[in-house]
Amino acid sequence: QVQLVESGGGLVQPGGSLRLSCAASGFTFSSYAMSWYRQAPGKERELVAHITSAGRSTYYADSVKGRFTISRDNAKNTVYLQMNSLKPEDTAVYYCNAPGSWGQGIQVTVSS
Repeated sequence: QVQLVESGGGLVQPGGSLRLSCAASGFTFSSYAMSWYRQAPGKERELVAHITSAGRSTYYADSVKGRFTISRDNAKNTVYLQMNSLKPEDTAVYYCNAPGSWGQGIQVTVSS
């Protein structure tokens, strides 16, 4: 069965960086686009970043453009989200997404 396991979250000060990882299994990872979403308390889940199957094309929400970078390693069945210049408003649970499947989510808290 499909499994998506996120790691790398935690508490970071404003201006800091974190790298999220999502290890995928149970499907042909290299054939599918992957995405990162996030959900802040009291808000709807929103798309943060998206990457095509071969990694040639990416999309970013305006709120993270220039600060976050999505990438993937198809040899390792892993997708990453490098988050720089973090702001308190980036605080949320971050979810890895493959078509039809979600990871369990990982907390990112940006606070001094």
